[in-house]
Amino acid sequence: MDNERYAEDFEDRIRTIGVLTSGGDAPGMNAAIRAVVRTALSKGLKVRGIRRGYHGLLKEEIIDLSARDVSDTIQRGGTILQTARCKSMRTEEGQQKAAAICKKYGIDGLVVIGGDGSFAGAQKLANLGVNTIGIPGTIDLDIACTDYTIGFDTAVNTAMEAIDKVRDTSTSHERCSIIEVMGRDAGYLALWCGIANGAERILMPEEHDYDEAAIVADIKECQKRGKKNYIIINAEGIGDSINMAKRIEEATGMETRATILGHMQRGGSPTCKDRVYASVMGSMAVDLLLQGKTNRVVGYKDGKFVDFDIEEALAMKKSVSQYQYDVAKILAL
Repeated sequence: MDNERYAEDFEDRIRTIGVLTSGGDAPGMNAAIRAVVRTALSKGLKVRGIRRGYHGLLKEEIIDLSARDVSDTIQRGGTILQTARCKSMRTEEGQQKAAAICKKYGIDGLVVIGGDGSFAGAQKLANLGVNTIGIPGTIDLDIACTDYTIGFDTAVNTAMEAIDKVRDTSTSHERCSIIEVMGRDAGYLALWCGIANGAERILMPEEHDYDEAAIVADIKECQKRGKKNYIIINAEGIGDSINMAKRIEEATGMETRATILGHMQRGGSPTCKDRVYASVMGSMAVDLLLQGKTNRVVGYKDGKFVDFDIEEALAMKKSVSQYQYDVAKILAL
């Protein structure tokens, strides 16, 4: 009964919710923003959008959002609130200024959509009295507390379709193709594309000590068997795709080309999964604030939408599935 009374009292104190997107953009962020806005408005709250993430918060780039403002946005890639990285939020002075600005604009609860760096900023604001809820938005799928992050599904499908096209021309010219996907510190995009596209090799940050000589030997063996192409998926964290292509061509005599997919993986209309999951997460973030929760991250674990303490979430470690990696190697034989 006391807990129910506390939640009711807390709900009485929540009047205005702020929402921002921080760090790298991800398809589906607009669906999450839309859900935050419409869920909050349906419960009689005001919503303020903060442009350009924490950078915009410190610059007081704050606007009121209505249901109409988020109309016709769920299918759009990127983020209508725009995003930026902000070094000032790593300093105590910046954090205190951000908390003061939230108070100035009457923001009782703040929803932060982004990755681990964004959550670290949310944690600091929570410690300074700002009620915060994080939503995982990153194409890298590298947030340990959740099996799903907004944008990964769209990004991996974008990359998969592009790699299919490269394989077509690679086969026509009997080439080796090194296709670089995003993933500076995490190899999930590379691993999933490697399996989905039937790549012969997958190079990931988690397996940084790859053996280039073994790749050359494998290409030569494939040539003897009459194989018409050879696909290497290379994560951004490994990089050096252009020079790698030159070295492999020199060593094998097989024409080798590097294709760097780059930021095209961040863009495009989000998939159904990214729209639906982001919408549920956005609504859940508002509900958590109204339940009296703060310093939490919305996640998706074992088929359910759940929430974690931000400190607990940031302390978790995540690695790519060794079994999936082993499967990829077996299927490439």
